[in-house]
Amino acid sequence: MKTEFWTFGGGAFFFLPLAVVYGVLSSWEPVGTVCLFLTGGLASLMGAYLWLTSRRIDPRPEDDAFGEIADGAGEQGVFPPHSWWPLFIAVPISFVIVGLAVGWWLSLLGGILALVALVGWLFEFYRGAHAH
Repeated sequence: MKTEFWTFGGGAFFFLPLAVVYGVLSSWEPVGTVCLFLTGGLASLMGAYLWLTSRRIDPRPEDDAFGEIADGAGEQGVFPPHSWWPLFIAVPISFVIVGLAVGWWLSLLGGILALVALVGWLFEFYRGAHAH
């Protein structure tokens, strides 16, 4: 987790000072300055989460400077097979976005359909061929 921590934590040390410099040079232009501060804050949140997680778990083979490739052999986790549900969520979400321009009723319809598709995606592995 050290590599991930330094990747995202380093982003915070880059974007937060950059936001201050940008703000000073642009006379505190609101959109860009806020965007850079929010980017630094997001990098800080991810870095802090990864740092706290790295303290709770045992070091991974990737964290060992003298680790061998064979140290990472074995089961890496459980990965689901293909799923059509992300497509069934993307279509109603596009209705929501178009509904912002066309009318609230389309956003409402898209939101309801997206919730139905989200429930289907969440419970995908409770029935059918991949049930456990």
